[in-house]
Amino acid sequence: MFENSITAYEEAKNVIPGGVDSPVRAFKSVGGTPPFIDRGEGAYLYDIDGNKYLDFVQSWGPLIFGHCDKDIEQAVIETAKKGLSFGAPTVLETKLANEIVEMYDNIDKVRFVNSGTEAVMSAIRLARGVTGKNNILKFEGCYHGHSDSLLVQAGSGMATFGSPSSPGVPADLTKHTILCEYNNIEDLRKCFEASDDIACLIIEPIAGNMGFVPANEEFLEECRRLCDENGTLLIFDEVMSGFRASLTGAHGVVKPNADIVTFGKVIGGGMPVGAFASNEEIMNNLSPDGAIYQAGTLSGNPVAMAAGLVSLQKIKADKDLYNRLNAKTQKLLNGFKQAAEKYNIAFQSKSIGSMFGFFFCDIEPKNFKDVGTCDFDRFAKFHHEMLKRGFYFACSQYETGFMCDAISDEDIDNCINAANEVMELL
Repeated sequence: MFENSITAYEEAKNVIPGGVDSPVRAFKSVGGTPPFIDRGEGAYLYDIDGNKYLDFVQSWGPLIFGHCDKDIEQAVIETAKKGLSFGAPTVLETKLANEIVEMYDNIDKVRFVNSGTEAVMSAIRLARGVTGKNNILKFEGCYHGHSDSLLVQAGSGMATFGSPSSPGVPADLTKHTILCEYNNIEDLRKCFEASDDIACLIIEPIAGNMGFVPANEEFLEECRRLCDENGTLLIFDEVMSGFRASLTGAHGVVKPNADIVTFGKVIGGGMPVGAFASNEEIMNNLSPDGAIYQAGTLSGNPVAMAAGLVSLQKIKADKDLYNRLNAKTQKLLNGFKQAAEKYNIAFQSKSIGSMFGFFFCDIEPKNFKDVGTCDFDRFAKFHHEMLKRGFYFACSQYETGFMCDAISDEDIDNCINAANEVMELL
């Protein structure tokens, strides 16, 4: 069933560390061999063994219309014919920036980069430059890319500075990162009491990297209040939730506005794109207008801009898109929950828009520590059994699922039927 993928994986490990170019793809969290993908079409993936999967990963979020959307594909092809990259400005950059700015009342200008990691790294530098402060505050379980200052683990107490969570990260860099428990207002206040040098608070307002765990409204409002009181900039990392949770991401479903927002995934339509954005006063501090330096040779390359532009234009033109995506996501999770209840299996699920997650546990997780109490073995078994039946879910309990518009009600019915079979086995 997976013979060609097994062979391909072994060959890849000879020349690529771990056989993959991003660690989660190695299936370490669930075990087994990752399928090597040959192609995608609409809602489906096809691997090199000829297996077909209904895809609830969608390249980890970007493909809101599914694989090989004809409009996005055509834009990429036509743009590529003119040249892949120029290292010079193009009109496409301005057009895509305008699409984003028009949707947000707290954004005046956008700077494009090539990844979410780069967007967050640049946003933090901007915040430090604007405030003249050094420290950053982040939350356990929120992933903001693999830059040095953000790869931290908890110190000996909550209101302490982090220590490196990866070899190769100097402690001198992470000593400026304060770590706090997600959705914990008391700990949040302690962090601000511990330092008067916090340049920015960065948070996934809808966390997708400890499984799917949204921040509660009261907690986000306290983040906003404390930032205002302490001269700290609030950064919403919407690389994942942007244009996924709603037309305007988390900003469409929570009250507080951020000072700086980072984007990725959907704004590239499947191409590598990231961005950070803010009001004019803050963004004008960036070079060449201001003194804070940030640059990138391939930033805003025309092919990626063309894909993102069509993606956002299609999203804005389809007034019923998010209603459909939300209904499909709710139908899937309700079916899973009923199957779990039928076989007396502890199960929790949550969704916002086209993002969703589920856990095998008794109580809905509110933070990273809660997620750690879930049944990871049961999740791994569920994942493998669903994969064998042709349903491709995120290969870690710490990841989020994504609905695409190409997935039909019939597809979801088939998935729920398969989940019933698997729940009985579990």
